[in-house]
Amino acid sequence: MERFAFIIHAFDVQDIKDHIPPLRIFPASWVEYLASRIPPFILSHVTGVRSEATGKEIEGWFVGLPMTTRALVEYPFPFVAKQIRKCGFLAEKMGAGIIGLGAFTSVVGDGGITVKNGLRIAVTTGNSYTVATALEALKMACERMDLDMDQEEIAIVGATGSIGRTCALILAEEGKKLRLIGRNPEKVEQVKSEVETQGAKSVGGYVDIREGIQGVRVLLTVASSIKSIIEPSWIERHAVICDVARPRNVAEEVVKVRRDVLVIEGGVVDVPGDPDFGMDFGYPPRKSYACMAETMILTLEGRFEDYTLGKEVKVEKVKEISALAQKHGFRVSGLRSFGRELSQEEIERIRKGG
Repeated sequence: MERFAFIIHAFDVQDIKDHIPPLRIFPASWVEYLASRIPPFILSHVTGVRSEATGKEIEGWFVGLPMTTRALVEYPFPFVAKQIRKCGFLAEKMGAGIIGLGAFTSVVGDGGITVKNGLRIAVTTGNSYTVATALEALKMACERMDLDMDQEEIAIVGATGSIGRTCALILAEEGKKLRLIGRNPEKVEQVKSEVETQGAKSVGGYVDIREGIQGVRVLLTVASSIKSIIEPSWIERHAVICDVARPRNVAEEVVKVRRDVLVIEGGVVDVPGDPDFGMDFGYPPRKSYACMAETMILTLEGRFEDYTLGKEVKVEKVKEISALAQKHGFRVSGLRSFGRELSQEEIERIRKGG
């Protein structure tokens, strides 16, 4: 049986305390420091993932990296890369042919290129399938809210990142009107120039989030941030927001304050077969993040290669992994918001005004 591995890191100090009880007595800064020196470990054994097309079944492991989002971003990258690479060595020992980089392990540094050095197994960030599912979920949500994406401006928060840039390129190919928002004005202009050549009706560049999303009813948020970055008062009435980022760019408080706004999670999929993930990461049975699913899809295909690596996600890879996902039975998991699936009645209430 062919095997995969996927890295799950701690989002915050409480995650570490929940999994490593002896550290509970220490202050937060000590917990982060001490935990980051603990070797990666096996969180769970994944079984039951089975292709609808071929009947092939695979297994894998979730590898725990006891480093918080803040530590991954702020600690020296050579140290961070070394710790992530240790996850790869553990995956090799378990017999995995590929390892996926979860959440911020794919964001820091050079998108997995340095981490790959010295590993004998393949590495992928999972960002290709994340792009595919984010766009599919966004289109699904707009249809439910009676928003015509061909007529609306679409704002991408985090447009200079690997996922945001590729989403912009694909939407440009479809002739959409776009607003690109990023922290660095030079990078915003660079992506804007790329997108303008792909057929977009219009392209605007912004460095201020509030200004960039003003008056826009279709938003895709993929910014790498350790905290939420979008205020409820900035959002247009009856807007759709597809939040792909983890940690989230949109706080749960937004849907409590703005009942006229639809906030959905991008990158959540149903996994074929009878999967048992061996742990609870906040989703019902059979559901996973798209980045996890990319690793599973490649394993079902026997494609043990560095599929999505580095800071550039190729449009052709997005289209290919989307086709492979459909082949094996991976599907976007309805419309979900903060961990639960939304009913048609809830969406209709939001559409009519909250």
